[in-house]
Amino acid sequence: MAGLRMRQGVLRRKPIEQIEEGAPSEQLTRSLGLGQLTAIGVGGIIGAGIFALAGAVANGTAGPAVLVSFLIAGVASAAAAFSYAEFAGMIPKAGSAYTYGYAVLGELAGWFIGWDLLLEYTAIVAVVAIGISGYFGFLLGALGVDLPVWMLGAPGTGEGRQVDLFAVILCLFTAYLLTLGIKNAARFETVVVVLKVLVVLLVIVVGFFHIDTSNYNPFFPYGVGGAFTGAATVFFAVFGYDAMSTAAEESKDAQRHMPKAIMYSLAISMVLYVLACLVLTGMQNYSEVDPESGFSTAFESVGLPGLANLIAVGAIIGILTVMFTFMLGVTRVWFSMSRDGLLPKWFAKTHPTRHVPVRVTWIVGVGSALIAGFLPIGEAAELTNIGILLAFVVVCIAVIVLRYRQPELPRQFRCPGMPFVPAIGVAFSLWLITFLAWQTWLRFAVWLVIGLVIYFAYSYRNSNLARESEGGATKEQ
Repeated sequence: MAGLRMRQGVLRRKPIEQIEEGAPSEQLTRSLGLGQLTAIGVGGIIGAGIFALAGAVANGTAGPAVLVSFLIAGVASAAAAFSYAEFAGMIPKAGSAYTYGYAVLGELAGWFIGWDLLLEYTAIVAVVAIGISGYFGFLLGALGVDLPVWMLGAPGTGEGRQVDLFAVILCLFTAYLLTLGIKNAARFETVVVVLKVLVVLLVIVVGFFHIDTSNYNPFFPYGVGGAFTGAATVFFAVFGYDAMSTAAEESKDAQRHMPKAIMYSLAISMVLYVLACLVLTGMQNYSEVDPESGFSTAFESVGLPGLANLIAVGAIIGILTVMFTFMLGVTRVWFSMSRDGLLPKWFAKTHPTRHVPVRVTWIVGVGSALIAGFLPIGEAAELTNIGILLAFVVVCIAVIVLRYRQPELPRQFRCPGMPFVPAIGVAFSLWLITFLAWQTWLRFAVWLVIGLVIYFAYSYRNSNLARESEGGATKEQ
């Protein structure tokens, strides 16, 4: 009997039509329009993909076919994006994949995906901060500014280095922006995203006039398989809309705007990625592209070294918006889990006037700062990726289940090609997971075991659904 109650407990689901926003002290302000949501999505997608991954994949994995790698990754990401868009139109609440999984697959599934995203998103913020810190060092070096060695990197990244101070400051600065209120923070994000897109367009337009089509031959120097392997690498540059969807509860008209923002942000980003890849591999032979600073070396190779610093500035701006989007994502997932009672309600309290989860935001800011300041980028990066892919799997499966379980629910956006399109998202995500190292799986398993302990020690008995079921049982007695 106890086992039956346990199974019923971990599988309990909150009816979608009853998902509430919580008490006034646990509510977020609806102030984001379609343009701001799209900017947040573009901010999360475009960053390291253009300024770092494109060159690395072109040089050693796919050659000019890096263009095909991005297209393959974009199609696979779109399969998941359609699923996210359908849910965003039905459940305009904070939490994204966590909320969708909780509503459709049950409490334990929702807990796992939420717990998973807390680590993944925080680690992404830290990794991105470390990356920006490197560009800061490059620019300061170009200006002849010499800084103390102790502040230039985490222990183990170079002799005398003790902390990556730039990365720490960036994490705390991003947290500060988010505590100002979503409206002000989104305005800053929108301005920065516009500047980033303008820099990318400038690079594309100027580079277009220096393309030598002979550099495209051979187009598949590493074979078609190289393009697919490259897709597995660049896939992590084309998801960002999942973090943006956590802000659904702060959208003025989430049911109409969220699906559009998801699709618009992915479409805009893919067009820019494709054009940037054409320019990069057209300006310079793939074998000569620098894996770390592809566009800088490409412009130097055609006699335009002056654009190198501008590209570095664009990279800093571009990657900063990624930090903003993913820190926004992790704070909204944490907030939503706390409001549902799976974590202490203390975390779900919002600022009385700004109506943002300030407590959670500063905790994430400090946590990501510690990771960024004291872990090498390789170790920090190993904490990411697997959770995002599993979130995609959960969302794609959930949208299929809900379509057949409750077909009558009103849907502002319907995922096309049901169930084949979501199935593609599941298959591609599982395939990409096979590329991850065993150390990644080990860290992920340890994190999930910790999550299981917390769930059964606290969340199982304290969730809102558990309290409701206990109240119902008491009334019956």
